[in-house]
Formats: sequence, C-alpha cells, structure tokens
Amino acid sequence: MNKRIPKLWMGTPAILLAGWAGAANAAAVPDSEHVAKLLSEAKTMAFQLKEDAVAMEAFTRMNVSWESHAVAINQIKEHVNALEKHEAVLKDARSAASPWQRTAIDRIVPYLDELEGYTSAVIERINQQPKQLFTAEYKDFLEANADYATDLAAVIGDFVDYGKTKDRMERLGNKIEIPKR
Repeated sequence: MNKRIPKLWMGTPAILLAGWAGAANAAAVPDSEHVAKLLSEAKTMAFQLKEDAVAMEAFTRMNVSWESHAVAINQIKEHVNALEKHEAVLKDARSAASPWQRTAIDRIVPYLDELEGYTSAVIERINQQPKQLFTAEYKDFLEANADYATDLAAVIGDFVDYGKTKDRMERLGNKIEIPKR
C-alpha cells in the first residue's frame, strides 16, 4: 500500500519548525526584574494620578472654590511630573527589557504627553480666569485629564498583570515539568 503524501504537507514541518524557532528566540529574552519593578511602581503612581484626576473632574458637579481647583491641579501636576521622571528611568532600562516590557514602556509615552497638555491647559485657565471655571471648555479639560489618567492606569495595570501572570505560568510550567520551547 503506497499512499501518496500531499505536497503541501511536505513543506509544513519546515514551516512549523521555523515558526517554533522564531517563538523560541522571542522567548529567549527574559523579563527584566528591574523593569518589572519599575512598571509596578508606575502602576501605583498612575492609579494615584487617576484618583486625583477623577476627583477633580467631579468638582465640575459641585460648588468648589477656584482655590480648591488650584490645589487639586497642582497635585495632579506633581503626579504627572513624577511619572515623567519615572518614564525616563524606564526608558533608560528599556535595553534590558523583554519585548512585552518594551511595549509597555512605549505605550506610556502618549498618555503622559496628553496628560501634560491637558494639565497645563487647566493650570493656564485657573491662572487666567479663576472665576470662570465652569465653562464647557474647562469641563472638557478636566474630563480629558480624568479619561487619560484612567486609561494610563489601566494600560500600565494590564501590563503589570500580564507580567505577573506570565511569571506565574512559567513557574507552574517548571513545577509540572513542561518542556521549554
């Protein structure tokens, strides 16, 4: 009984092996514990920023003095500045990061850029027109700040959770002796 093997199948093992080798090479770059720690710290900082930005956005639905707005936005500005400094440390550590950690670092930048812009706009509005803080434009600035802060905290949180889950899966795989790729 001579069965003929289709030609398509004959090339498949080489393709599968090439794909497997590529995946093994990508997996060969280990996660950086230092970068994981920095991302975890960034997560904590981003969640504090989010809480403050969301609280300030709620000021638009309350009768809050412009002085309270000024105190709140200065606190937010301090959080943004601290995160920007932390981002610089993350960028310095980027070369030691695994691919997913590099992606996390790269994704932080646009959120911080937007937050810095909206925070500056709020500060400018308070400085120029402290008695007119309930305009639609000002409310939009506060809402955008809260949205970007919320999104930044979620993105960093998701990456940190991914890293922890990936680490947990690798430890479990080692425990039950799953062969490495």
